[in-house]
Amino acid sequence: MTPSPRQRRQEASSNAYQIFSDIALMMLGTFIFLLVVVLITSRMSEQNELPKLKKELAALKKALNIAETDTKRVKKDLEKILIADPEGEVDIILESANIGRKDFDLFVQGLKDIPGKDLHLVVDATGSMHGVSSFLIPILRLIVTRADKQLSAITWFSDRTAKTYTGTMGDMFDSLMSGAPFSGNIENIGLAFRTAASDTPLPGAYMLIGDEPSDDTIHYSEIPRPVFTLPFGRSDPYTEREYLGLAEKTGGKMLRLDFK
Repeated sequence: MTPSPRQRRQEASSNAYQIFSDIALMMLGTFIFLLVVVLITSRMSEQNELPKLKKELAALKKALNIAETDTKRVKKDLEKILIADPEGEVDIILESANIGRKDFDLFVQGLKDIPGKDLHLVVDATGSMHGVSSFLIPILRLIVTRADKQLSAITWFSDRTAKTYTGTMGDMFDSLMSGAPFSGNIENIGLAFRTAASDTPLPGAYMLIGDEPSDDTIHYSEIPRPVFTLPFGRSDPYTEREYLGLAEKTGGKMLRLDFK
């Protein structure tokens, strides 16, 4: 019996639907297959690469440890050279800071009165000290070396902030130059000494270096060690009066270093 046109249309529609279903299932199967292949490949890649990555990481850590060891060794060697302090280097540093050699030698005599074995520097890091910051570190190195002391800590102060550094002498001076702002106009010397006393063990003495009087209250009775003061950079009667009073009330001494 010959199928009617309607039957032929229904059969064609059924065949098209079946073909579409087959294609859809085939595409789904292909997608699932590809997904499985990707996952397997990724897993195999991870398994193959992970040992290699671990080995490379271990090599990098070893190289980093070697570099850190070399850096520490170089810093120690550099400090030995600086502490040795050849006389020619002293003259160069003093000349750059515009300080006469005779004046510096007289200043060194005053350093002999600093008690104890270690010294804690308290440094003005406000904007008024910005002009001397370029030669401040070499001068401070000379001061510590000529005082024949160990530098136990450095505390800087500026704009109601104070921060203390410890470590090797080279590390502390590096931290001072990179971390101190040398900006601002508030001289919080009182806060600086409270911070210095609370953050580190007590030194033999403190040395205050700055060029302006304090803007906050200094509680002399709360400073646990003598303070040797150095009015730095310029002659100012208000600064010298305060620095002299601070030194006398704590059992220290005001030192002088003339700049030409």
